[in-house]
Amino acid sequence: MDDEVVSARGLRMRYGTKDVLEGVDLSVGRGEVVALLGPNGAGKTTTIEILEGFRDRSAGEVTVLGHDPASAPESWRAGIGIVLQSWRDHRRWRVRDLLVHLGDYYRPYGTPGRPRPRDVDELLATVGLDDSADQLLMRLSGGQRRRLDVAIGIVGRPELLFLDEPTAGFDPEARRDFHDVVHSLVDLEDTTVVLTTHDLSEAEKLADRILILAGGRIVADGSPDALARQVAGRAEVRWSRGGERFVHAADDATAFVRELLQHDDEVTDLEVRRASLEDTYVRLVHQHEQGHEPSTQDERVGGAVR
Repeated sequence: MDDEVVSARGLRMRYGTKDVLEGVDLSVGRGEVVALLGPNGAGKTTTIEILEGFRDRSAGEVTVLGHDPASAPESWRAGIGIVLQSWRDHRRWRVRDLLVHLGDYYRPYGTPGRPRPRDVDELLATVGLDDSADQLLMRLSGGQRRRLDVAIGIVGRPELLFLDEPTAGFDPEARRDFHDVVHSLVDLEDTTVVLTTHDLSEAEKLADRILILAGGRIVADGSPDALARQVAGRAEVRWSRGGERFVHAADDATAFVRELLQHDDEVTDLEVRRASLEDTYVRLVHQHEQGHEPSTQDERVGGAVR
C-alpha cells in the first residue's frame, strides 16, 4: 500500500508454549480508519501493544510511522496518540492543568504543518469538557473521565491515533459527538486511526476497513459492505403487494428493485436487507473456529448466514 502508516508482516507472539499471534499481516494507509475486531483472547491487545511499542514481538517485521516500534527514537512517540480502555491515575490533577502539563511534552516536536500541542481551550470544547476545566479528576463522572481520556490521546495532535474501546461509558449523545471528533481528525488533520472495539455498530459507522483477528491470524480484511457481500452473498429484498408479502434473494439488489418498481406500481413496504457487520463477524469467527472458509452458498435465514 502506498503511504503506509502501519505495516506488519509475519507478526508472531509466543507466551511460553502458546502462540497468540501466528503470522499476522496487516497494513494501514495514511488517513484510514481501521477497526481491529476479534473475540476475547484472539490477540488484539497484544497486536496493538506491539504496534504502540509497549511490547516486544517474538518474530516478524513491523513498521509504524516509518520506524520499528521496538527501536524507535523518542521523537517517534510524539506522532502517536493513545486512548486506553481505562486510565485511573492523576486523580488529584485538575482537568485543564493536566492537559497543559501533558501538552508541554509535545511542544518540542511541533512543526508548521502540525503545531503541537493542541490549544487546550479548543480541545476542552472539542471533547465537551469546557465546563469542567477546573474540576479535579477524582470528581469527574465516568463519561467525563472518558472524554478526558480522548483529550489526552489527541492533545499532541497525533499522526496516528490508537483507540481502545473509546466510547465505553458514553451516553448516545456523547458517542455521536465522539464520532464527529474522529471524522474531523481524519478529514481535517489527516490523522490515521486504529480502533479496537466490541461495539460492532460503532466499527461499522467509523471504519473504512475492518480487520478480523481470530486464532492468531487476520481472517478477513475489507470494508463492512465488502465483507458482508463476501460472506452473506445475496441481499434480501422484501416488499408487499395487496396485503401479501414477498421475499427475493438478489445478487444486485439495486437492479432488482429498479426493475420491480418499473413493472409494478402497487409495491409497498419495500425493504432491502443486507447482512450487518455483526452477522458477518459472527459468521467469520464461527467458520474459523469450525476450520473452514466462508462460502456464499451456505443457507441463509433472514439476511444472516447460518
